[in-house]
Amino acid sequence: MDYFEHVRYTRHADWEAFRQSHDSQKSRIILLTSNAEQAHYGFTYRATDILLFGSEGSGVPLTVHQQCDGRITIPMKPGMRSLNLAVSAGMALGEALRQTGQFPE
Repeated sequence: MDYFEHVRYTRHADWEAFRQSHDSQKSRIILLTSNAEQAHYGFTYRATDILLFGSEGSGVPLTVHQQCDGRITIPMKPGMRSLNLAVSAGMALGEALRQTGQFPE
């Protein structure tokens, strides 16, 4: 990925290390899950929100689910499988950036 050098990221050893980080203490953690009622486009995002995505196959553990400040979903037609992780992340991130005015100019 030739654009990776332009991205700021932090890799945490595990969930507890993430929770102890400064960023997670001052931000809301918003989980994208199929087990949510609120659509991603109807949620009111804040510029400091952290969007959390789990494994495509198993999502996140219940203990992580319970520690999130908000849960959103991408509505699907009944009987349809969920979207893959990259597509879901792009849709949710795009909406969050749009709402918070953070799209690059």
